[in-house]
Amino acid sequence: MAISFQGKVAIVTGAGGGLGRAHALHLAKLGAKLVINDLGGSLDGSGGNSQAAEKVVAEIIAAGGEAIANGASVSDDAGVAHLVKQTMDKWGRIDVLIANAGILRDKSFAKMELKDFEAVMTVHLMGTVKPCKAVWEIMKSQGYGRIVVTTSSTGLYGNFGQTNYGAAKLSLVGFMNSLKLEGAKDNIRVNAVCPVAATRMTAALMPPAVLEMLKPEFVSPAVAYLASDNAPTGTILTAAAGAFAAAQLVETDGVNLGHNATADDIEAHFAQISDWATAKHYGQGGEQSAKFLARVQEKPVLG
Repeated sequence: MAISFQGKVAIVTGAGGGLGRAHALHLAKLGAKLVINDLGGSLDGSGGNSQAAEKVVAEIIAAGGEAIANGASVSDDAGVAHLVKQTMDKWGRIDVLIANAGILRDKSFAKMELKDFEAVMTVHLMGTVKPCKAVWEIMKSQGYGRIVVTTSSTGLYGNFGQTNYGAAKLSLVGFMNSLKLEGAKDNIRVNAVCPVAATRMTAALMPPAVLEMLKPEFVSPAVAYLASDNAPTGTILTAAAGAFAAAQLVETDGVNLGHNATADDIEAHFAQISDWATAKHYGQGGEQSAKFLARVQEKPVLG
């Protein structure tokens, strides 16, 4: 059966342009009722107006869908509370949250001011946590919820000049990894999309021909899948230009060197310790602990 969002209500943050707009339009096409949240600020998070959100709402309504606009900052408690109240007053339920809002303040770490580090962390991390917290009890009471957070290759692998952005984006993977466990019993599934797309954030970094290939709408099917009835949970789905892949944190089996192991012993055995052929993904932290308990039952390599 084709994926459908008929009868479902979705909030998309940062949906006034770029990826958020594309996600909202795609979900609307699949039948969802949309709340278009966007502060309407500049790329660094300054300023704000509701014009961008209202324009996306108009697009959805013109295409026969249902949508309302919201101009709250996702990092503002009162604004997030209003976002959720506005949605519940209009439709009485919240099925999907796409946490997409973000800002950039790129500089090398040596030149970056701490206020720019904190601003990026606040919008990306707390700007995801606060809406998630605000919809959590609603989704629990419904026995249904789908949350998609937005990570990045910078968070997973790093990029020069983006220590703030990378820290924020990888923090969302850690958030997802625990939230998926807490939501499982109430049919709340939590996933992460890792997009590569032509947006305001990437426009200055790529030539026009590449930007044309990387339209935001090519990522949106990944978001729709992660927000669907049969979605996985705890998955990082990477997406670009119609190509899709999955990412994971993995860990090697490791080696028991014994209680008297020294730094020199670790250096001597590092090739074996870091043998990625033995690497595996853990569904929760306790599985890693169990691995180490198993290792220490073995006879140490150093005797």
